[in-house]
Amino acid sequence: MTAPAQRSGGIGWLPYVVAATFFMEYLDTTVIATALPQMARSFGVGPNSLSLGVTAYMLALAIFIPASGWVADRCGSRTVFFGAVVTFTLASVLCGIAQNLDEFVAARILQGIGGAMMVPVGRMVVVRSTEKSKLMQAISTITWPAIAAPVVGPPIGGFITTYASWRWIFLLNVPFGLAVLAAIAALVPNLRGEHRRPLDVTGLVLSGAALTAILYGAERASQPGENPWVAVAIVAAGIAIGVIAFAHAKRHPHPLIDVSTLKIPTFSVTVVTGSVTRIGIGAAPYLMPLLFQIGFGLSAFKSGLLLLASALGNLGMKALTTRILERWGFRLVSVVDVTIAGVSLIACGLLTPGTPIAIVLIVVFVYGMTRSMQFSTLATLAYADVAQPQMSAASTLWSAAAQMTIGLGIAFGALALRVAATANGETTGHVFTLDDFRLAFLGAGVLTLLSVWGYARMARDAGQNVGGGSRSQRA
Repeated sequence: MTAPAQRSGGIGWLPYVVAATFFMEYLDTTVIATALPQMARSFGVGPNSLSLGVTAYMLALAIFIPASGWVADRCGSRTVFFGAVVTFTLASVLCGIAQNLDEFVAARILQGIGGAMMVPVGRMVVVRSTEKSKLMQAISTITWPAIAAPVVGPPIGGFITTYASWRWIFLLNVPFGLAVLAAIAALVPNLRGEHRRPLDVTGLVLSGAALTAILYGAERASQPGENPWVAVAIVAAGIAIGVIAFAHAKRHPHPLIDVSTLKIPTFSVTVVTGSVTRIGIGAAPYLMPLLFQIGFGLSAFKSGLLLLASALGNLGMKALTTRILERWGFRLVSVVDVTIAGVSLIACGLLTPGTPIAIVLIVVFVYGMTRSMQFSTLATLAYADVAQPQMSAASTLWSAAAQMTIGLGIAFGALALRVAATANGETTGHVFTLDDFRLAFLGAGVLTLLSVWGYARMARDAGQNVGGGSRSQRA
């Protein structure tokens, strides 16, 4: 795939187009969080059951992302990009008119397929066409909307849900989708791969089966009334299939997922250790709205206003990320930041309706700051030592791992809540207390803290190729 021309002295226009698709995807995720209790009542199910709709979206992303690079090489980046945005926007409308949980889940799967071809293809073109010296700036640009969307998502979602209907929140994607389609048609070149690789059908089936089993098993374990041992068996089967898929990828001459990139230490830590971090931190966006609405008894709108503190923490830290990484380096920043993130998650579980509002806002704000710092650090470090010919393979594997672990984070949050409720004597799985949330947040915090070990093992100069720790090294 030939890299598009870059604007002299800058990163070019392409990151901004991709940024718009990031905004669509993350806005959809953050808006829906505050509407889950109302949607559950509308469909006649418990709040935890709605996690199936959220996980189904992530599941479709994780399954189809591995094929995105191959499809883009064959059909052209603009063709795939345009079709993906059309699919995502249409599926958003179908989500809004769903009449029951099954229809909603089906629409979310279609939306996930669109998302699987939307952001990864754009990210792939960006990392292929950007010099290492400008990579931190380019990645920062395409992830800015991922921070801005949570700022406006919770209050908008809460306002719409409280004063109108949750169905309208999905229509927010329509104007963004139309604007992005116009930009793609006018600006994005229809780049194709220079060498046509055969489709690794076996790899596609194996990776899809493994990811489906793991995510479905984790989701099933979180649902009340389900046999936990059946769920464990499904997850175990998924892991076994994943081992087979890994072995197949190592032998295949043109694997769908190129695992050889895991030999690069900085890339490997963002995939392996980073996955543990994303699961732990990713449980909070599911747990927080439920805590404020069910545990505190607040409306969706007021809950969204409290979540705004997290989004502001995300946004505020984003402006300082580059300077912090340049001064202190990736290893130290990762260790310190993930420690604070884990502690802040545990602190969220200690909040009560009687906690002063200032304390609540500070805890949520700190969580948002650390989430932003860690996710930005992982996104940049992933490509620090990846050679240009391996950029496409690395982008595909990283995107698949990132999306899968986000889905697992939601499933982990729902599972932790179910386990906590069972431990506290709740048998139906539909009624949650503050004690349940306390234990669920404790589990998420401990899991996040476990990833400290992986970051501590990184080299002191990790990430120097993209500017990490350059000032401290010179000193």
